[in-house]
Amino acid sequence: MSKIDTSVPHSARIWNYWLGGHDNYEVDRAAGDAYREAFPGIVDIARASRGFLARSVRHLAQEAGVRQFLDVGTGLPTVDNTHQVAQRVAPEARVVYVDNDPLVLLHAHALLTSTPEGVTRYLEADLHEPEKILAEAGRTLDLSRPVALILSGILGHVPSHREACSLVRRLMAGLSSGSYLSLNEGTDTDPEYVAAQRAYNESGAIPYHLRPMTEIAAYFDGLDLVEPGVVQVPRWRPDHGPGRPRPADIGQAGGVARKP
Repeated sequence: MSKIDTSVPHSARIWNYWLGGHDNYEVDRAAGDAYREAFPGIVDIARASRGFLARSVRHLAQEAGVRQFLDVGTGLPTVDNTHQVAQRVAPEARVVYVDNDPLVLLHAHALLTSTPEGVTRYLEADLHEPEKILAEAGRTLDLSRPVALILSGILGHVPSHREACSLVRRLMAGLSSGSYLSLNEGTDTDPEYVAAQRAYNESGAIPYHLRPMTEIAAYFDGLDLVEPGVVQVPRWRPDHGPGRPRPADIGQAGGVARKP
């Protein structure tokens, strides 16, 4: 019997819908449309978050020389997944994805593609089990060498900010000096965004908690932030070029930091 519950909307599937993916159900599309009607900017936030992920992974592989990535709460595959971005820069990059969503597991084959020189693995585990994640990931990654931990839009599902900070610390504690954290989360700076998220949380779906910038910055405590620090994601090392729009204000903040 399938573990996939199609009776209530799911954030990973809604996110997939907003990004133009096809791994979603009618209940997710209805919830996504209702959210977008209340707050049209949510699609821009979804795309900006994905863009930040791609730019941060590219930076880590290209400029920081990282060759190992641990993406926890990866969600459903769409475009520019972590392994695709990393292996375009470094074909030998090794990537471990972690999620506990049955639909993600069902589509894990899409994540398991890899260059011949590199490795891509999928691990079914829960964010609340950081030591298990590290132990299992250590079968594919060499944790005595630098690893980039990717946490993209997952910590908002942890109700307690203190607990969310603890989970980040426990994951980073198992990684060597020279490892990195790439993280982005929704902020509570836009009243319309806050109202739309409150309505979504009351729909019976798994809640997601928007947080102040100061709380998002706290996830990086004890780490050395990479310039420009913790900022709205479109402003984190934007791609420059003719015809590209200037970074806009958006309710999603993130950053990248190095473990001393």
